[in-house]
Amino acid sequence: MSDVDAVLQSVGPRLRAARLQRDTTLTQLSETTGISISTLSRLESGQRRATLELLLPLTRALQVPLDSLLDEPASTDPRVHPRPVERNGMTMLPLTRRPGGLQAYKMIIPPGLPTGDLELRTHEGYEWLYVLNGRFVLHLGTQELVLMPGEVVEFDTHVPHLLSNPGPAPVELLALFGPQGERMHVRARPARAAD
Repeated sequence: MSDVDAVLQSVGPRLRAARLQRDTTLTQLSETTGISISTLSRLESGQRRATLELLLPLTRALQVPLDSLLDEPASTDPRVHPRPVERNGMTMLPLTRRPGGLQAYKMIIPPGLPTGDLELRTHEGYEWLYVLNGRFVLHLGTQELVLMPGEVVEFDTHVPHLLSNPGPAPVELLALFGPQGERMHVRARPARAAD
């Protein structure tokens, strides 16, 4: 049996486990994805070979990354090994693994970024930033905010914005990105009344 065949054979049990973990029936999954119940059943039992055309809508519906269905099973090592993404000179380490919904990243902005003209951008979503280390400037519309460690900012990403690091050291941020219109909700226990 080839490595590819072995990986594809393991998709069925992983798919079933992901569905059951989300307390979803085959009927519900069929309605969400448009894939017939019989095809889903055959996929889970290994009687049908998995294809990207089938797996992509399933991963979206179950909110699991594609590699969780295809990778080797996790070892007993609890460490997380995020794969960094380089975007506009910044390094982003994903802290969440499911597609869609709220996404969390650790962002590292090198000193002197951006180079050249400051071009503010917009996109869909809502953003929440917490400064872990360093000092950076958030250009937000006509405002220019200097943020220090421990400070938090949240904003609608339809507002033109840009993150810059004019300082001599890298900046580290915790960033949460949510869908358009979804604000962050922070819950804290109420302070106890003084006795």
